[in-house]
Amino acid sequence: MTRLSVNINKIATLRNARGGNNPDVIKTALDCERFGAEGITVHPRPDERHIRYSDVMQLKDVVTTEFNIEGYPDPRYMEIIAKAKPAQATLVPDGPHVITSNAGWDTVVHQSFLVDITKELKRLGARVSIFVNPDIKMVEGAAKAGADRIELYTEPYASGYHKNREAAVKPYVEAAKVAEKLGLGLNAGHDLDLDNLEFLAKSIPALDEVSIGHALIADALYLGLENTIRLYLRALR
Repeated sequence: MTRLSVNINKIATLRNARGGNNPDVIKTALDCERFGAEGITVHPRPDERHIRYSDVMQLKDVVTTEFNIEGYPDPRYMEIIAKAKPAQATLVPDGPHVITSNAGWDTVVHQSFLVDITKELKRLGARVSIFVNPDIKMVEGAAKAGADRIELYTEPYASGYHKNREAAVKPYVEAAKVAEKLGLGLNAGHDLDLDNLEFLAKSIPALDEVSIGHALIADALYLGLENTIRLYLRALR
């Protein structure tokens, strides 16, 4: 059964736009869990334009589902993982000024770096997921780097879904088959929403987890957070 991890970055973005503590990021995370979310995801960037270091330190003490921390594995990120001890560390190749993740790792070019980082993250007790495009070589490279899972970058799938969903999902199905053969767990995320999520989940039965933030929070503005989370869970079931 595919688990839903809610990325709460956008809640922090809204809070930071006005100052103060409204909406309350910590309360929102707890509410997401109460409404059925099976994980909480954050991506603390160096400029703290959404999730802050202090948010992570508070969340680590209260999240009771899986806590997933995304980020580029620079020294600051590694320090956060060491202190927060999340269930999962998801490695993304974003630079500090990238608005949002827009590509997966080249796990061949960066193989040596990823091997060292993965080994250290495992020493710290985290499950390691590497963000990759649906490319078989990149999946194989993640396995060689020692990753426990991969997270498939799904923006291309979402972009092609309404034009030809079978063609859009095909490379993801193939990548998933390779991952399964290599013993990798399988996550997915980016631009997944209530339109395209169910088809992806049905096409990839081995999918362990999806991490969804922007679309889910946007839907919650109209549908309410509790109802929205239940609708996303229904799409996955």
